Amino acid sequence: MRSSVKIAAVVLLPLALSACASDESKPITFTDDRGVSSQPFPKNYRTEVLAFLKTYLNDPVGIRGAVMAEPIERVVGGRLRYVVCLRFSPRESDGGYREPRERAILFVDGRLDRIIENAAEPCAGLAYAPFAELEKLTR
Repeated sequence: MRSSVKIAAVVLLPLALSACASDESKPITFTDDRGVSSQPFPKNYRTEVLAFLKTYLNDPVGIRGAVMAEPIERVVGGRLRYVVCLRFSPRESDGGYREPRERAILFVDGRLDRIIENAAEPCAGLAYAPFAELEKLTR
């Protein structure tokens, strides 16, 4: 009797859990995504961007020409987000430099969410200012 209960539990538990996970009405997310409603301004955006890029870049040392635009609200993927745009030239593995890269960093609910590598559209028409802290990154 006991072993049949254990077998039933082992068989039915995964089915019950999969039913919970298959609820397609709400996507899995780490933040409460409020969609197109008003987003809070990312107060610590400079610190968060620096910490993220230190891990994102293969070699954060020797960056040149770093500039950043102030956070601005833009619609990205149908949702209103604060976007911080950057342009910089990282040192390549051969020691040389390529043309500057433009990246957009999205913030959700005031926290860094992700980076967009093709940032031409969200960063169009923004005014950039020097971002010396990025050029001073170390490993």
